Amino acid sequence: MPRAAWTVARRDFTAILFSRAFIFFLLGPLFPVAVMALAGGVGAQVQSEAAAANVGIAMPGGELDAMLAARNELANRIGPAVPPMIALERLEPGERFDPRAVLESREGSLAGIVTGTLAAPELTATEGRAARWQGMIGLIAANAAEGGSRPVPPVSTRIVATSGASQNTARLHTAQGGQLLLFLLIMLLASMVLSNLVEEKGNKIIEILAAAIPMDAVFVGKLFAMLGISAVGIAVWGTTGFAILAAGGVSLADYANPGVGWPMFFCLFAVYFGMGYLLLGSIFLAIGSLATTVREVQTLSMPATMFQIIVFFLASLAVTDRNGWMEAAAILFPLSSPFAMVARAAMDEALWPHVLALAWQALCVAIFVRVGSNLFRRRVMKSGPQGAKRESLFSRLGNALFSRGSSGTA
Repeated sequence: MPRAAWTVARRDFTAILFSRAFIFFLLGPLFPVAVMALAGGVGAQVQSEAAAANVGIAMPGGELDAMLAARNELANRIGPAVPPMIALERLEPGERFDPRAVLESREGSLAGIVTGTLAAPELTATEGRAARWQGMIGLIAANAAEGGSRPVPPVSTRIVATSGASQNTARLHTAQGGQLLLFLLIMLLASMVLSNLVEEKGNKIIEILAAAIPMDAVFVGKLFAMLGISAVGIAVWGTTGFAILAAGGVSLADYANPGVGWPMFFCLFAVYFGMGYLLLGSIFLAIGSLATTVREVQTLSMPATMFQIIVFFLASLAVTDRNGWMEAAAILFPLSSPFAMVARAAMDEALWPHVLALAWQALCVAIFVRVGSNLFRRRVMKSGPQGAKRESLFSRLGNALFSRGSSGTA
């Protein structure tokens, strides 16, 4: 059975991967992404002033004015690489100022604070922004010195974390974004299973395969072939997206670190995508076995799609009920479990719940595949008129094709 499933999966995977339609499949999401990027650019332009990440300056009056003047001059020469600066506090001689307390309690767009003197400036910011702005602050301080001929002074940094409330809010946004991305990918890619199945049912290829090898192998092979194709598509889209973001200067350091950390979060996201895809794909394959035309597929798949949207809303609502009954229900229900656990990976540092959840989801995948393949077997093998005679004919033809394929002559 594993060898037969591998044969079916390899056949479907290579047939789709090297087809011209697959190129258009990869290009398909670029059009809505381009529209969203244009819309986002317009919105960002409108709100750029309100959403700008400003650097506050808390220095004696004369040095503060010199820093602002030097910043404006460099911005005219260099451009947007120079961070916006605002006058935060004009300090009197001997006056003390705590930038950490201001950053952790102040609302608005303040992302860092420069204190100290022009000869020894100090930048207080988060780790990512401190690393990005350290050199630029030193350059501004050097140009702010009298005559602008002083060497670039060393800029000391104080790393500050956001407050507990801000950290939870940022992680909540990461959890919601991960859930939404997972849902969109699964719903977009799982539909390929239906279209592929209906096409092969129409030209009777599926009946030949079903008569030649175990039906479970056909079912599993097709499911994992579509999962492999989806993984290739996600890899292409993800690589392109990261390249564009990196070229634009966007870094993961600009976002809140998930509970399990970014590397583990991406690994868990990939695993939960596989589990969610197999769960929904097995349901779609079972639905496809009941349909004979594209119209019937659309009619039968609509309730499943609407139900999956409701499941997604349940998992999204469970994010607000940490360690409550709603989160437990979302984790235990198979179709919502991947979404709930992706959110938990963003919010919580513990890894052992993911081990239990993945084991439970793997068991549910096995059950769904078994039930779906049984339904698939009954529907496919009985399709068409004079089923018994057709089975005998397809059985002989399928065994001949499969034996030739195994020996390498086909």
